[in-house]
Amino acid sequence: MLTKLYQLEHSSYICQYHIVWTPRYRGKVLADNYIKQELKRIFKFIAKWKGFTLLQWHIGDEHIHLFLIIPPKYSVAYAIMVLKSKSAGWLKKKTKKFPKGNLWARGYFVSTVGINKHALINYIRNQDHRKVDLENLKLF
Repeated sequence: MLTKLYQLEHSSYICQYHIVWTPRYRGKVLADNYIKQELKRIFKFIAKWKGFTLLQWHIGDEHIHLFLIIPPKYSVAYAIMVLKSKSAGWLKKKTKKFPKGNLWARGYFVSTVGINKHALINYIRNQDHRKVDLENLKLF
């Protein structure tokens, strides 16, 4: 299967990234369906605004997975900074459910995506099926 080749004025590229980050205070702060829908809307808007291509996403109760294409004119750190800062600001204006201060934790995970693109898409799609019920988990 051929992968789509993206182009800027003087370059052609396929810069695919898998990005994961968490809220500052873990818990299930993203569990509300309204918050999930708003985040999806915000991420789509940011992607269109900056020229990113969102291929797949999952907004879990405690973390976010994004599979996106970032043009080479932007660094990955810049793209994540824009996604995290703008989504936090807009989400806090829409809902008053979050405490003052940072919404997102400082760090993130990022990896480049090569041939295993379909495996990654399936992994992100099936995040809800991988949940472990911690309350009913017996350790001893």
